[in-house]
Parts: sequence; C-alpha cells; structure tokens
Amino acid sequence: MTFDAAFDWARRHVRDGRLPTAVVGMATAEGIIDLEGFGAATDAVYPLFSITKMLTGITAARAIERGLLTPNTPLSAALPDFGAARDDIVRLWHLASHTSGISEPPLDTALPLRDELLTRGRDFAAGTASRYSTIAFEGIAALIEHATGVTWDEGTLDWASTVGAIGLTLDTTQSVGVPDAAAGGLDLDRFHATRAPGAGLLGRAEDLLHVGAELLRIGGGQRGGILSPAGLAMMRRPLTGDIPRLDPYPDERGQDWGFTFNLRSRAPGLVDRDLFGHGGWAGTEFWVHPEAGICWVLLTNAAVRPGVDADELDNAVVAAL
Repeated sequence: MTFDAAFDWARRHVRDGRLPTAVVGMATAEGIIDLEGFGAATDAVYPLFSITKMLTGITAARAIERGLLTPNTPLSAALPDFGAARDDIVRLWHLASHTSGISEPPLDTALPLRDELLTRGRDFAAGTASRYSTIAFEGIAALIEHATGVTWDEGTLDWASTVGAIGLTLDTTQSVGVPDAAAGGLDLDRFHATRAPGAGLLGRAEDLLHVGAELLRIGGGQRGGILSPAGLAMMRRPLTGDIPRLDPYPDERGQDWGFTFNLRSRAPGLVDRDLFGHGGWAGTEFWVHPEAGICWVLLTNAAVRPGVDADELDNAVVAAL
C-alpha cells in the first residue's frame, strides 16, 4: 500500500495556504502503517474538537457494557433538575445521536456547561429530529460520572492509555492552536476553559491511530479490548433513521448518527460508505473503514477552509488499498 495521493492532497493544501499545517496518518488492525507531517511535526498536539465526542461515547459505551447504564437511561437519573419544563424524556441515546432537542449554546460560552445544559430549553421533542449538539455531551458526562463515580475525562484517558493513546489531554500548553479561530467566530481561550466533553480534548495523530487500530481489531471479532464486538456494533447502529436532519448537517450530507459515531452511510462524495468516525471544528478528521480494514486521521488547524473537501482525502486513502 502506498498513500502518495493522500499525502499529496495534504501537501498541496498546506503549500497553497488553504491549511496552515497538517498531519496525516493511516493504521490497520496491526497498528500504524504511515504518518507524515506538513508544516508540523508528526507528534504535534492539536485541538481535536468534536472528535472528542466519539471518545466520550466509547467511555459511555464501556459503562453500558458494565451494566451501569443503558442507552435508554434518562438524563434525569443523573440530573433530577433537568427537563422540569419538558413534556418528553431525554435519554442517553438521544444525547448520543444529536436528537435530544436541547438548545445549543455557543462553543465558547462564558457560562459553566452544566448551567447551560440545565437552563437552555428545548428546540424540539426528543427523538423527532436531529440537530448537531455539543451541549448534549455535557449530559453524557453527567451520566458517566453518576454511573461510574469517575469523570468523563478520567474515564476516557484511562482506557485510551491501554491502547497507547497516551497523548490525549485537556492541557492546551503544547497545542498548535488555531490561527484563524477568531475569524471563525470562536474565542479559543474561552472555549478551552469549558473543558467540553463533546469538543475539549487535544491529542496527536498517533493517539487517534492507536484508537482506530483497536476499533478495527474489535470489528474483526477480537475480544478483551476497550469494547466488546457487541458494544462496538451498538455504537455503529444507526439511530436517526428518516427523521428530519436540521442544519448544519442537512440530508444532502448523507449521514446518519449512531451512538456518538458519525455514519456517512449515504454520502454521495465517498467511494466507500462503510465507515464511521467523526470530524472536528478546525478540520480534524478521524475515520474507520471496517470492511476495507483501514483507518485514517487528519489533524489540521484551520477554522475557515474554502476549497478543502476531506471526502477527497478519504477516497484517496481507500483507493490506495
């Protein structure tokens, strides 16, 4: 396997100024097979933004596997004050599939996320539509801590270390940053201060590749890892069906949501639609192709990315196999 076209994609975007830096890597179930940096070292630490969601989701799924939660557990089990004015019940699977209907605050809100979660109100009844939500993951964090006695970040960093993802962190001191964050409408310092369980982690490409290799092993039927094969299958099960998909991810993007996994099962721009993973606000990407047996990571740091289409990179990775 040679990934020249994939690396040329990243090199071209950095050379032409569409991306300030990029690190691209690939892994199979055997481990990392290729990794290159463009304008940054391969071990550079990037804000992962919403890739955090699937990592927190794995932590919640591990609690489900231990019998401490189910996807149907109501958020009120952890936060009795939540939803007092709602006539519906928000459950863990709603939070994990962007169907909770909780009104979304700004990513860089100055208020504590728990306060936002309890006071934001409702956009729609749980389960009736899908609108991308980061505040919902504060609810998942509350359920994780209530069920396990461990915070979402402690639980996530614990299992991640067992597969070699030892660079995941909430510490921003080594971060490459996002030079155009303000142009993208984000106060980066205030955002990092929220320590958001749906967007706050930082890490290296190799950390995510270690996680991806582990997910490929589990998908191949190996037991004893961070999840059981049944737990991974649960996370990959589509939960959004044919309900309306509201901005910023409308129907034409061709995706469903599993249990915190983005499932690009109907994406018109992809050669191989058998994939799951997540992207992040500044262009970060993490995708696993189980049938093809490959996962890939793009870490970059551009809030505004005209002319950059990560589907092109995905196709170049898959076509190299």
